Amino acid sequence: MSFETRNVDTLVLHGGGFRADPATGATTVPIYQSVSFDLQGTARAERLANLAEIGFMYTRVGNPTQEALEQRLAALEGGAAALALASGQAATAIAVLTLVQAGDNIVSGTDLYGGTWAFFAHRLRQFGIETRFVDPSDPENFRRATDDRTRLYFGETLPNPKLEVFPIREVAEIGRDFGIPLIIDNTLAPVLARPFDHGAAVVVYSATKYIGGHGTTIGGAIIDSGRFPWAEHATRQPLLTRPDPSYANKSWVELAQPFGPIAYILAARAGLLRDLGPAIAPHSAFQLAQGLETLPLRILRHSDNAARVAAFLSGHPKVSAVIYPGLQEGEARRRADAYLSGGYGGLVGVELTGGIEAGKRFIDSLKLLYHVANIGDARSLAIHPASTTHGQLTPEEQHASGVTPGYVRLSIGIEAVDDIIADLSQALDRV
Repeated sequence: MSFETRNVDTLVLHGGGFRADPATGATTVPIYQSVSFDLQGTARAERLANLAEIGFMYTRVGNPTQEALEQRLAALEGGAAALALASGQAATAIAVLTLVQAGDNIVSGTDLYGGTWAFFAHRLRQFGIETRFVDPSDPENFRRATDDRTRLYFGETLPNPKLEVFPIREVAEIGRDFGIPLIIDNTLAPVLARPFDHGAAVVVYSATKYIGGHGTTIGGAIIDSGRFPWAEHATRQPLLTRPDPSYANKSWVELAQPFGPIAYILAARAGLLRDLGPAIAPHSAFQLAQGLETLPLRILRHSDNAARVAAFLSGHPKVSAVIYPGLQEGEARRRADAYLSGGYGGLVGVELTGGIEAGKRFIDSLKLLYHVANIGDARSLAIHPASTTHGQLTPEEQHASGVTPGYVRLSIGIEAVDDIIADLSQALDRV
């Protein structure tokens, strides 16, 4: 774009390279519903295949609709490049697997979304990769868990369901000492948090949530800051700095040189996305780009409504605890105020005094809030993780991730907050 700004309200509408469709002048990103693209001769086809030129060949690896979304996400985060994928789970998987191989390990905070925990704790073992879980309340735990085969650190800005803000700057600085990048899942805090400003190297999103915002579209994204010095840490980061046999035995750092500091995202796209194939559909990319345009407006309303809901719940006799960053104290509150700006997000955790049966009765009594396994929708949502999303975890894993039998997760929407509170009140009366 020719107009330079860092204002997110403008970037979500004008960020990136798309201004208008060159063929028609359309100002809305078109849906390029095409599997393949004219290669314009064998010479150009060879350049594209060997990454001597970046362009469109096959939608599994890249598509113009997808690119427009990626460029706006990169602009929003202040990153160098982005990669849109079929789901948030795919984004996490590709983000991690781009840097690790059998015999390696990663260090992750314990405060994680249940799907991420399961992937780290169990699925990565199939590939010979170990996850070392540490309590992120003490950043030095990451240093203590690091050895010569540690390739990355991972955390969630606002962990789901614990909602204690991750110490981004502190862990990122520890990683820099070792040549280890910090990957941050910013799904619950788009606009509110800017992880790159605090030293994170990579940001991942489940775009299904607040970015899409309307419960219609599955998608994920990886954003590369372009700031991590991969070439300076060849021993620590071999998958980016050693020759790749798929591309004439050139390293990803070498392949990326003509295009800018995008070695990591280039490897994710032309390596794992090409080979594993979790591509985002053009129509999904279009819908997520539409959602992105109103993200700053919605996230503030989510946060304002959630703050009022948390205040209401904190005084209710059937609630033993409310988990919400704006109500935390001490170091947890300091981190929330240090890393979040303009609000504390739209999630509220509720500990009910009656345990697992109280949680189930509460959910079954709701009339306005939907009982669904999603968050970040414009509508208000609720779920009882111990009997659903976290039910497959062991009791120890549930405890580590912040789930207890009476815990209910609320994703507060953008309805009139008085109506949300009225529904919560009548449901609590039935507990």
